[in-house]
Amino acid sequence: MDHDVAAMMRKALPEWTIAEILPRSGGQLATVFEVRRADGAAVIVKVYAPEWAWKQAKEVYVYGLLEPSLKDLVPAVIHAEPAGETHAFTVLSMVDGVPLSEITPPDYRPIYEQAGALLAKIHRIRQPAYGYLTDQVLEPLPSNDLYMRRQFAKKLDEFQELGGDPALHARITRYVAEHPFPADTHPVLCHNDFHEGNLLVDPETWRLTGIIDVENAIAADPLIDLAKVQYYSIKDDGAKLEGLLTGYGELPAGWEQRATGYRLYHALELWDWFKLIGVIDPLESIAGDLADIVGTAGADAVR
Repeated sequence: MDHDVAAMMRKALPEWTIAEILPRSGGQLATVFEVRRADGAAVIVKVYAPEWAWKQAKEVYVYGLLEPSLKDLVPAVIHAEPAGETHAFTVLSMVDGVPLSEITPPDYRPIYEQAGALLAKIHRIRQPAYGYLTDQVLEPLPSNDLYMRRQFAKKLDEFQELGGDPALHARITRYVAEHPFPADTHPVLCHNDFHEGNLLVDPETWRLTGIIDVENAIAADPLIDLAKVQYYSIKDDGAKLEGLLTGYGELPAGWEQRATGYRLYHALELWDWFKLIGVIDPLESIAGDLADIVGTAGADAVR
């Protein structure tokens, strides 16, 4: 769908004289544009699909939580326009940098060390309960174990409804029953999409310049974030993992088993999502990941 970005900018920043409007990578939830002035200044305009307009309030809220700690490492919300004459849209400040997924640094370890330190800062932002975040914690639960069991139950039901392998469903169900998550953790703000596509770096200095895309943020055990980085971006790269953990700092006893359980959840969630939107090619590989993880039920190492 075509969007009149110039009209949106006249409403949000009427003093601007626009030199250029460029499409940027977006996703299923929103269309993203970079808007430039003649003097080189630029902002991001994010236009939400109607069914995802409620995500706007979430982004405004979460970026507000992050700004005191991360400063210019996250976008500032310049204007948030609810749905009306146009689709809901948000104007964000431009965070310099290139997604790490689009370039190849000479050495990933120092970048991941910076990423670990950044993630640790995010995890110092405590939350009142466990659950999905909008501008509050939805359906809050008081313990991590209750939250993760609820999430696994939802995703396992989806897996079954979407035609997932019944034998694999049974193995995952058994794994979750036999590996409870600790109930004594404290919920914190988790980015929940902290992978190379959302990490911005300066390709001249290889300095981490920012983190974007908070649409998946949750209030949860911080290890769920570390496990998602490992599953989505690190895989078996020891240098990346070493850098991330060094930058992050001290981890609790038994973190490896907890991280394995969270990797299982992330893989299950990803299988469900891809099957739901009709992305078929990765499903066999993700199912293999699920089988591998439940096959290491007694393992203590993140692979």
